[in-house]
Amino acid sequence: MILRVIRIEVDGVPRFAEAVEGGFMLFNRAPWLGGQPSGKRVAGGRLLAPVTPSKIIGIGANYRDHALEMGKPLPLLPKVFLKPPTAVIGPDEAIRIPPGTVRVDHEAELGVVIGARCHRVSAQDALGFVFGYTAVNDVTARDFQKEDGLFARAKGFDSFCPVGPSVVAGLDPAALSVRCEVNGQIRQDGNTSDMVFPVSELVAFVSNIMTLEPGDLITTGTPAGVGALRAGDEVIVRVQGVGALKNTVQDRDDR
Repeated sequence: MILRVIRIEVDGVPRFAEAVEGGFMLFNRAPWLGGQPSGKRVAGGRLLAPVTPSKIIGIGANYRDHALEMGKPLPLLPKVFLKPPTAVIGPDEAIRIPPGTVRVDHEAELGVVIGARCHRVSAQDALGFVFGYTAVNDVTARDFQKEDGLFARAKGFDSFCPVGPSVVAGLDPAALSVRCEVNGQIRQDGNTSDMVFPVSELVAFVSNIMTLEPGDLITTGTPAGVGALRAGDEVIVRVQGVGALKNTVQDRDDR
């Protein structure tokens, strides 16, 4: 059964909800924390990022075509990095380009939302610890990445992790299309079947490094076609079965 969970602001309060006929059914808490429908329906609200993770685990060079375009060999093990939770923004919020960088790239990705505490699990059991899937834009200051030789600064700025519009339970992650459009032009058009390491192996690998908590987010890598974003752009990440994650781009106001 497919369950589509969103997070909306209702009377100034963030609430988890499910889209139903005529509006949204509110949950009493996040469903991956045991939340249940509250019985209260609302007509609408401002759409927010559907997750508030304690940590975001990124995976690098996990699509064969992207590794090729970056001139890197296929990894023998997943390449793991972290993004701070403060990087998360929701649909229709602005990606803010910080001063000093000259190349900020979009990276369309499938996001995996953990549904139960996950510690040292096997790949065979790993999908049983997944609540559902979402769309992520792993925004990256490419010049800072090359300058530092590390990912923390390049991927860690506030607004560098758009997520949404929903978290969908019941999807099979094995062969989902992952696309990115900038100003209506397709930049990335890949499929999760091209992953070097599938979702089950990623969850197992990461859980053997760190304990994953409900609501944590794993971003699973990006297909070929990454490219620059500039102020004034509109960028849309589309993941099959999840929907369209749309954001604008602006220069950060440091005044």
